[in-house]
Amino acid sequence: MGKEHFVAVRKDENGKIQMFQTNSGRELSYSDAIREVDNETIEGVNVVREEDGETYIRSNPDNRRDNNLDGLPIF
Repeated sequence: MGKEHFVAVRKDENGKIQMFQTNSGRELSYSDAIREVDNETIEGVNVVREEDGETYIRSNPDNRRDNNLDGLPIF
């Protein structure tokens, strides 16, 4: 079985991503998504850890806009 990827997101009232939905239909909290990306079970994204301690998920750079996390459909 191949790796999963994110196909939709759920955002809070400020537009910040709170959850992810995978192509298999699983719904992951942000912290669970970070764990799965770190474990390499999700493809097409990476975890960024800033010096100030902030951790976030971003799409791998590929010069496409259609797969940016903020542009994914809302579920």
